Amino acid sequence: MTSSSGFVYLTPDGQKKMQAELKRLKTVERPKVVSEISSARDHGDLSENAEYHAAKERQVLVERQIAELEDKLSRARTIDEGQVDSDKAYLLSFVSVKDANTGEEIRYQIVSPEEADFDEDRISLHSPIGKGLLGKSKGDRVTIQVPAGELTYDIVNIERPE
Repeated sequence: MTSSSGFVYLTPDGQKKMQAELKRLKTVERPKVVSEISSARDHGDLSENAEYHAAKERQVLVERQIAELEDKLSRARTIDEGQVDSDKAYLLSFVSVKDANTGEEIRYQIVSPEEADFDEDRISLHSPIGKGLLGKSKGDRVTIQVPAGELTYDIVNIERPE
């Protein structure tokens, strides 16, 4: 696997989660797959052994996940959340917006793609909404093109992480 260039910006919590997942893959999943392969080998003819082939495919997946996490962690830069400017929307900022059409208020946190989780309103700085909010200030009105159409937000508040 070739290494992607550029840094991966993570919060301290995001880096800990990534390290924990890497440790789990190496200490739990990898040995489990090796055991599955060994057990399937004991069943005889490997050319027609579905368990063996499934375990080998799973091994490839686990090794790929390990390599990707190792690559990201090798390029990781931890962001000091206390240094994030609260006057404008930047990486790690919490941005409260009000939909100009519905009046609904939403609070997003702008994060790196590796930490994005739409269910928790943690949006990637590379997403349409993330890009549309970056660099904006409280009181600004932004119109953002998304796959479902156009969103118009009024920025109500910007906070930095505590």
